[in-house]
Amino acid sequence: MSTYLTILGFNSAIPTVNTSPTSQLLEMEERSFLIDCGEGTQVQLRKAKARFSKINHIFISHLHGDHCFGLPGLIASFRLLGREMPLHVYGPKGIKKMLETIFTITETHRGFEVVYHELDKNESEKIYEDNRVEVYTIPLDHRIYCNGYLFKEKPKERHLNMKEISKYDEIETCDYHHLKAGRDFELKDGYVLKNEILTTDPAPAVSYAFCSDTRYLESVIPIIKNVTVLYHESTFLHDLKEMADYTGHTTAMEAAVIAKKAEAGKLILGHFSNRYSDLTVFTDEARTVFPNTFLPKALEVVKI
Repeated sequence: MSTYLTILGFNSAIPTVNTSPTSQLLEMEERSFLIDCGEGTQVQLRKAKARFSKINHIFISHLHGDHCFGLPGLIASFRLLGREMPLHVYGPKGIKKMLETIFTITETHRGFEVVYHELDKNESEKIYEDNRVEVYTIPLDHRIYCNGYLFKEKPKERHLNMKEISKYDEIETCDYHHLKAGRDFELKDGYVLKNEILTTDPAPAVSYAFCSDTRYLESVIPIIKNVTVLYHESTFLHDLKEMADYTGHTTAMEAAVIAKKAEAGKLILGHFSNRYSDLTVFTDEARTVFPNTFLPKALEVVKI
């Protein structure tokens, strides 16, 4: 099962005719994770032909409007679509008050449970885990409390080598689970069949890091070390570094430095200031430091 990232929106602050504020859909190990929910996210989800019913976990980086104003509308639409499953919302402390105030004033009756996971720690923590995926926070440095998120596949099971297994009548279907977990198999005469004979290597586990609005911050590097794909905001070019620092943002060059030091496999830039009409200037700058850098495209699906 491959992991796919759908870029729903990637610009900063104000929606435009051709671009939407930050929002992404990550499909990892048959789970659908929504990351940030700027204005218009549910329209983008429809354009992407995403299944609303599969979204059970939403991760909000911070409470600036271009990252969360689409969330109340999306939750209201879930109700109209007949949702019954609980919805888990992860975000900064205050997100529950914000949403519940809107729902109360607008008399929005949900019909399903919203489970809030409010965050306030300044160090990375594991906030989600099941038998196949883990999610960690990436503390960032913005004007208000802000987290990025690291999504990691757990090591996958080994593949059965049925050509070899079929040679041994003693190996039954009930033994396959142990073989996939990497165990050797002992025959009745005491001879041990090494696991690497009976199985083949699994596909490597992949990871995805989402670094939203932040100043240049080297403390993220050990958290995201060797990440398969990194999304990092790059609101300005480096000639406006002073403005980036003042507004709590990063330059394209700084994002590339983070990717290089973290030894990321691939860098996707985003959250561009509307002052730039030609976005290729961002990759031009970043690739001088980290060549494997790319621009996002609306509704583009990236295989991770």
